[in-house]
Amino acid sequence: MAKTPTTTETTTNGFHDVTKLFADFRMPGLDVETIVAIQRKNLEALTQANQLAVEGVRAVAQRQAELVQQAMEQASVMFREFTQPGAAEDRVAKNVDVARQAFEQGVANARELTELATKANTDVFSVIARRVSESFDEVRLYTKKHAA
Repeated sequence: MAKTPTTTETTTNGFHDVTKLFADFRMPGLDVETIVAIQRKNLEALTQANQLAVEGVRAVAQRQAELVQQAMEQASVMFREFTQPGAAEDRVAKNVDVARQAFEQGVANARELTELATKANTDVFSVIARRVSESFDEVRLYTKKHAA
């Protein structure tokens, strides 16, 4: 009879130790420990990918907040300069120049945020792709071992 896990039989990641659960379970030609080890590696890779995704979202959000703060400061400076007395032609020329700079800065900021998000996505995907490849190799070796 197989034992059921108690609350004290958990691993460091909070999941029940499945190897203990199936310790008494035997099926001819099936290596439960190997299968459990493969699945544990899959869960570890998913956990790592999730952590990278959270870090990526955090980095993008933090940078967005910084860019908003910079934009507000620049808008304040622009408003102060606009309210200064001067010739209308000079103010129009200055406004056109400021508008051009704001547009170029906006494009650069969008590019930077896109690059941050792309890097985060690439990091997450590489962890998952690597684990899928490893998992195929492990399954292939497992089937070879048990076919012999």
